[in-house]
Amino acid sequence: MNAKHYNINQLRIDLWNDIKEKSNVVTRSQGDALEDRLTELNGLLNDALCTERYFSFPGATLVKRIMKSVEKRELKAVSNQITEIVYLLVSDNYRTHPEVIDEKYNQTYVSNSPKEKVSGEKSKNYFEVLYVEDMSTKEEAALKKRFKELSDPRSSLTYDVLVQRSFQDALICLFFNYNIQAACIRYAPAYASDNLSSLIRPFIQTVLKIEVSQVSDADMGPLLGHYIHQFRPELDIYYITDSSLTHLKDTTVKLFRRIFYRMEDVQELHLTIINGINERYDTPFFTALTEYSKKPTSVFHAMPISRGNSVFNSRWISDLGDFYGRNVFLAETSATNGGLDSLLQPKGPLKKAQQKAAKAYGAEHTFYVTNGTSTANKIVQLALIKPGDVVLVDRDCHKSHHYGLVLAGAFPAYLDSYPIQEYSMYGAVPLSVIKEKLVALSKANRLDKVKMLLLTNSTFDGLVYNVEKVMEQVLAIKPDMVFLWDEAWFAFASFTYTYKQRTGMYVAQKLYHKYKSTAYREEYMAHIAGLKPGDVPLLPNPDKVKIRVYATQSTHKTLSSFRQGSMIQIWDEEYSLKVADTFQEAYMTHTTTSANYQILASLDAGRRQVELEGYELVERSIEMAMVLRSKVENHPKLSKYFHILSVNDLIPPHLRESGTGEYYTAEQGWNRLEEAWEKDEFVLDPTKITLSVGKAGITGDAFKNLYLMDRFNIQINKTSRNTVLFMTNIGTTRGSVTYLINALLQIADELDESNRSLNKRETEISHKHIQSLIHDVPPLPDFSYFHRSFQASPGVPGGNIREAFFLAYEEELCEYVLLKDGLNQLEKNKELVSTSFVIPYPPGFPILVPGQVISEAILRFMIALDVKEIHGYRADLGLKIFTQEALNRKNTLSAMGAIQAMQALETKMKVKK
Repeated sequence: MNAKHYNINQLRIDLWNDIKEKSNVVTRSQGDALEDRLTELNGLLNDALCTERYFSFPGATLVKRIMKSVEKRELKAVSNQITEIVYLLVSDNYRTHPEVIDEKYNQTYVSNSPKEKVSGEKSKNYFEVLYVEDMSTKEEAALKKRFKELSDPRSSLTYDVLVQRSFQDALICLFFNYNIQAACIRYAPAYASDNLSSLIRPFIQTVLKIEVSQVSDADMGPLLGHYIHQFRPELDIYYITDSSLTHLKDTTVKLFRRIFYRMEDVQELHLTIINGINERYDTPFFTALTEYSKKPTSVFHAMPISRGNSVFNSRWISDLGDFYGRNVFLAETSATNGGLDSLLQPKGPLKKAQQKAAKAYGAEHTFYVTNGTSTANKIVQLALIKPGDVVLVDRDCHKSHHYGLVLAGAFPAYLDSYPIQEYSMYGAVPLSVIKEKLVALSKANRLDKVKMLLLTNSTFDGLVYNVEKVMEQVLAIKPDMVFLWDEAWFAFASFTYTYKQRTGMYVAQKLYHKYKSTAYREEYMAHIAGLKPGDVPLLPNPDKVKIRVYATQSTHKTLSSFRQGSMIQIWDEEYSLKVADTFQEAYMTHTTTSANYQILASLDAGRRQVELEGYELVERSIEMAMVLRSKVENHPKLSKYFHILSVNDLIPPHLRESGTGEYYTAEQGWNRLEEAWEKDEFVLDPTKITLSVGKAGITGDAFKNLYLMDRFNIQINKTSRNTVLFMTNIGTTRGSVTYLINALLQIADELDESNRSLNKRETEISHKHIQSLIHDVPPLPDFSYFHRSFQASPGVPGGNIREAFFLAYEEELCEYVLLKDGLNQLEKNKELVSTSFVIPYPPGFPILVPGQVISEAILRFMIALDVKEIHGYRADLGLKIFTQEALNRKNTLSAMGAIQAMQALETKMKVKK
């Protein structure tokens, strides 16, 4: 379904701005023109009445008052009031100063009155409580009054009660209103909304799909609680029932934070709501660190910088203290006592902080990592895989995974992503490729050696896997597979429902409960009965399947954390039984004994943020991305030189079941994300914005450095030969998006001016260069294969990357070959085998790994590359390869090993006989 606005927030702001403009016109109109303008204004106010019933401010009540004022022809007062409302909405002042709204607009926020407010007092944190019950307007006013009477002037919290009268309205409010922090559900709410107008229908498709025809009235409240928990799990949910508490089902009792009997104690409900917010607000380690920093402390330990003494008392580096301020030094310490904790063996505030993080991210266990996801990846690998295990891994994953496999001694079986040749990028690994590799290993009797599937979700360029589909079909073949989802760029995804469905932790929970159910067992049996001979099952065996999922997240990349702040999220049925000890050893191996407390505190505070405002911030970051996409698409000058890559550009049609190809077009408006994110094998995260600059005649690297950074101080993520990658995140503002658009317009103006000054020959040269950037792109090579000397098993996926890596330490067994000389040697049938990782930037992942045979396609790709940075390669020397002597010696050792293995097998068979 298409819409003129991406989300309800855009619609509301535009609607109120239209109302403001129309109200100003009305004040200047007379006669028939006035009547026409009033009709138009009333039409807009009726639209506002439709949307505002889901918000406390301005809210439906205030809109009705405005409509009555219009009816009385108090037009100047109406215009002034609407202008102020728009200002309060756009500026967010209605939330930062709710006491002003309370006084001026007679709202009923549960707070102290403005007269009680002390000058200089810190502003209160405002939120809204969703209350679901079919009640009259008079009953609603009485309810709000009862809550308001319980306000505590000393509290740092203030809230308004927002009543919704039906199941559907409650869920619509849940999706629309960022301010909701708690929900109270009255027994047996009505189902249908009377407000399903065409204005809001494009934004409520998820709600409209919910079927409740077979649900009894008594179960309607718990079902609503279930969906609230599914869509907004961070919220506190309370149930107010009329039935005897002894008749409540166990599932209902577990679902709600607390259950109340009728409305016998409003005060207890009020205090419970406040307590729930305070629990999420609590930051055990950040608070402990701030309290520690306030204590007078004498340091007879490491770190002269602790307390700032070596800085502020210095004649030469006191400017360091001036720059950072005192608090950072007061909180800098080596101590793990005095209210603090040890990251290596947490028992106090750090343990509590990690437990809170696990709850927020939907994990069973969460571990903080202070030296980035590169280390988190190695910790997980070392904890779970041992020498000889086979790991299926996408070849274009982060280099830390490749080095982790070297350290662990595992055999990588590399998976090729589909190429996006036109833009010098790789996509992601199709499910068919993963299954083909598993079937090949199964036929070679090596499936028992396969331990882990390692995939990057989302990719650098924003391609997101259908995690549930991948896990389900892989577990059907290998029911004990361990999944490691590298979510370095996807930590934010847990905090909005559309995205969350494609995260490792959400799917782990979902599949765990699904496979335990009777309904699934019946579905599985029917599926098996319908298979033909030779068919591969698509569903896992419920008696064998184990859910074992790990996710590594660069919190600092997409959420609030200092640099290198990362987390490991775990949902593993076998963790306590099989993994806890080895994980602790791996964690000890890679974790510093001098963890940075500032990073740990920021991870803790960042968790508070996502639990209290993560939904709003993530939704707004997506909105900012959509705004940028639409501006470039709509502006003729920008679209002349630039193109933001769409779903069509990045995902082949056969991997898009929904058929969604664009998020936005000027002709049709916005396409909704929900269907594609529910069905398609791959989707594009719109916050990853790949801008093609080939039509401008500028390489990606030049555009990044010479234009954006050097001239406009705009930082971007990565480049390819003819693209640059922008990202929006929870810190992206409308101002920064506007600044970027203005910068692109300036560049476009300069390109226009430059092109006008070209003579005929210069124009030909320019066109040729542009065609080269767009079309003459070096073909991306696939992974070739491991040399037989380094294959885990002859002709079977998997290579002994560790052995090749360390063999290269013997310099006499290595030599160099220039790229063009390498082509000549390949023509003479000489084998060239890489000794090391070779990583060009871009694309930023290894095109060669130790033990890999160097193909003609790889050499031609490297020759055609015009990037300056290639790790593992020296242009003056060439590629480092193994000598023929090294390969011959390795072949001999491999043959001897095979003979010994055969002899051992024969001996074993004789003993059995």
